[in-house]
Amino acid sequence: MYDVIGDIHGCFEEFQALTKKLGYSWDSGIPLHSKRKLVFVGDLTDRGPKSLAVANTVIQLVKQGRAHYTPGNHCDKLYRFFLGRKVQVKHGLETTVAEYEALGENEQSQINKEFRMLFENAPLYLQLDEGKLVVAHAGIKRDYIGRTDKKVRTFVLYGDITGETLPDGRPVRRDWAKQYDGDALVIYGHTPVSNVRFCNNTANIDTGCVFGGKLSALKYPEMEVVSVPSSMPHVESKFQSFEECKK
Repeated sequence: MYDVIGDIHGCFEEFQALTKKLGYSWDSGIPLHSKRKLVFVGDLTDRGPKSLAVANTVIQLVKQGRAHYTPGNHCDKLYRFFLGRKVQVKHGLETTVAEYEALGENEQSQINKEFRMLFENAPLYLQLDEGKLVVAHAGIKRDYIGRTDKKVRTFVLYGDITGETLPDGRPVRRDWAKQYDGDALVIYGHTPVSNVRFCNNTANIDTGCVFGGKLSALKYPEMEVVSVPSSMPHVESKFQSFEECKK
């Protein structure tokens, strides 16, 4: 039994509140449950106030085999920053970098090493419950499941992008879920929506916590949504509106 959590983006207090609401105990310093496992859709860091605390918690959970994690595009960018590659420190990364630069040298070395290990050992997307459940950061098409080539990687990390951009620089994304026809349930995030969106056999669980929405989890196999409100200022323009999906 899994609790799949949407994009946290450094909202550590909401992450704690949500896991406690789901019945996890933090007595050991990380959220543990006797019967359930947490699953993370990526984008643990950037924009929020405590990105490294979120990353450290997920690192410890995965190391102990108590959670599953698959990376998002912000995870990919932080990984490349930690490798020393040239990346633009903006679009949220600047908040994580500021936290990182405030650490001592030993702490920097440790989080750098452990996050890179987390990222390198993570699958591009997760296939759980004998393939009945797929967790992919920005989603995945039916015929992409089982593949990890460059085309699939771009889709999983960034969504079904058109190549165009919105006035604020965000890429224009197609509503791929309306055409999804796979047997596996796909749970994803990446594109903030006001409420968890079910469409065909997919669920978008990024309810925009870092933009003042909610942090949400989808309980599997129960298909029950559990959310906690965000403490961040609400930014309506960051939420995507989609046509109603009737399936």
